[in-house]
Amino acid sequence: MVRPVSEQVVVVAGASTGIGRATALAFAEQGTRVVCAARGAQALKSLVREIEGAGGQAIAVPTDVADPAAVQALADAAEERFGRIDTWVNVAAIAVFGRVEDITSEEYDRVMRVNFLGQVHGVQAALPALRRAGGGSIIGIASVEGVRSLPLHAPYTASKFALRGFYDCVRMELAQQGEPIAVTTILPASMDTPFFEHSRSKFGALPKPPAPVYAPELVADSIVFAASHPRREIPVGGSAVAFYLGQRLSPAVTDALLSLRRLGVNSLRNDRPDNGVDNFDAPLDEPGRVHGSHPGRVLHRSAFTSVARGLPRPGEVLTAVVSRLHRRTAKRGHTDR
Repeated sequence: MVRPVSEQVVVVAGASTGIGRATALAFAEQGTRVVCAARGAQALKSLVREIEGAGGQAIAVPTDVADPAAVQALADAAEERFGRIDTWVNVAAIAVFGRVEDITSEEYDRVMRVNFLGQVHGVQAALPALRRAGGGSIIGIASVEGVRSLPLHAPYTASKFALRGFYDCVRMELAQQGEPIAVTTILPASMDTPFFEHSRSKFGALPKPPAPVYAPELVADSIVFAASHPRREIPVGGSAVAFYLGQRLSPAVTDALLSLRRLGVNSLRNDRPDNGVDNFDAPLDEPGRVHGSHPGRVLHRSAFTSVARGLPRPGEVLTAVVSRLHRRTAKRGHTDR
């Protein structure tokens, strides 16, 4: 049985800034014991101070998710401190913006090691701990770019496509085994976080989130919701509709539209020149923050997201039934022996 969020122990991998930081704070507000992980020790310390200052419980575990041994050490630290893990949230991500031919092989490799393999490492460390706890949830942050590609963002888009396929595999395997472990994939649209300012740029200007832009707290709310109400996928932000419909109805027409400079290149290019600072290879020496510096309108509500996550879809219910049947069969077999 899924524990109430207020009774859970939650690991947030990628908690130093943006969506991850908003998620850690949102869980802490509900009384969750939070294990905060990221590369930046300074940002983690400020996050734990903020949580504890509000009466919550949290620990900081500096972790590079690209290192599987470090991720396993994170899981061990969580169990040692709080006794178990109920929910594991994979958030950490980096990006490089530029044309395919201008991005080096080493940069492609680094993005995949952090964005994709980092979440693989998280799942592999989380599963044994969740089994020891009697079940729980894995929540992976992908992106609407895992549904529909955007120009000038090939490594990131490729990593998010890979994550959607990966989590589908994990979900089916757990259902086959009758495991009481839920898998939810979160698909955020454009968010006002420091992610764009921290990304590496190859086109001489700072990247920016394409409009419409949403507050990262919307994603955090959906993650907290999924910890006690698992869903297969939760898109966050009304603009996700355009990604889904464009890819489902006419991907070729969507290619043409995004090839227009106004909708493609210019929607990602900031008016501010690139400052040459990024967190691509190492964390920035900053205290950490949730919001970015987007100068335009930021939306704090999404009716589409509320509806999309409201009720399980028929296929999700069917998968849960299959999992329960496998679990009962396994129990009967164990009893017969």
